[in-house]
Amino acid sequence: MAKSQTTRSTAPGAKFAFVALVALSLLFVQSVNSEAHASPDKKRPNYGRVKLSTNPGGFPVLIDGQPAGSTTASERLIDLAPGPHTIEILFPQERWTREFIVSAGRIYCIGLAYAPRSIPLPAALPCPYPVNVSAPSQVADGEVITFASNVSYSGSSALNYTWTISPAGARIISGAGTPSIMVDSTGVGNQPVTAILVVDDGSGERACRQTAQAITNVTAIPPPPVKSRLYDQFEPPAFDDVKARLDNLAIELQNAPTAQGHVIVYAGRRSRAGQADRLMERARQYLVTERGIDSSRLVFTNGGYRETDYFELWLVPQGAEVPTATPSVSAGEVQPAPAAPRRRRSRRE
Repeated sequence: MAKSQTTRSTAPGAKFAFVALVALSLLFVQSVNSEAHASPDKKRPNYGRVKLSTNPGGFPVLIDGQPAGSTTASERLIDLAPGPHTIEILFPQERWTREFIVSAGRIYCIGLAYAPRSIPLPAALPCPYPVNVSAPSQVADGEVITFASNVSYSGSSALNYTWTISPAGARIISGAGTPSIMVDSTGVGNQPVTAILVVDDGSGERACRQTAQAITNVTAIPPPPVKSRLYDQFEPPAFDDVKARLDNLAIELQNAPTAQGHVIVYAGRRSRAGQADRLMERARQYLVTERGIDSSRLVFTNGGYRETDYFELWLVPQGAEVPTATPSVSAGEVQPAPAAPRRRRSRRE
């Protein structure tokens, strides 16, 4: 987890309002759930990344005390080596500073809005005072959201910060009781996360207790695509052996009541005409009549020709792409074996 600290320095007598939004999120690993489906040979990056924008743009940027160009209104990407770093943005009469530890494979989103204005607060009357809370407008499920507050309080009392987060699935992972908190959005799905901040100076005066909030929309990570599974494939031996293979497919269909069984049958280069259709009908009769599989859950396909007669047994979950035939011999190359001559009966028979 990144440890962070935000500081501001202001020129004497400056009056302005400053709204900041900062977010720490995952970069190449979306979330714990999506990591489980990631390709095993994908390597974790050895750097962190900062997405930086300001509204408006054009303010100087310092990284670890060194000039790093200017901000832009659109997101600007900056790659940093793992370890501690400091980012400073020089606004008119204001220096925004954030210190944090960069972790490899994570992205740190910083969005700042600057709007100078006069704040007519008499020195003798520090209350009421303006409070703003900023946050990213949208993140993906599993990213860490930073809600950052800006409080223009001219009194001398220490302020108390009380945060309330909803929905219940979101949780504060750091910063409770401070001006800035980090919230884990894992499992929130397509719901907004709302952060409500109550600030008071301990005086008990109603005007010295201020409330503000910010909302971040969370988008759910789509589930991995469902794929069909080639359950079995074989050259048909004696039909008793074929039935044993079909028995296994029937068991799989009984254990997966929403799935379909797809049977693709190929005739051989030298098979008799109509061989694939005969094998398909025989398999269909067995699965429906002998094994009691509903015919609506079975799909039979004449796959064309291969070198020999051939079966493919597919298990197709609901929503998965339907498998297609993959013949290896064209119809023009087929040379059907001549039909065996029928034996003529003698008169005695």
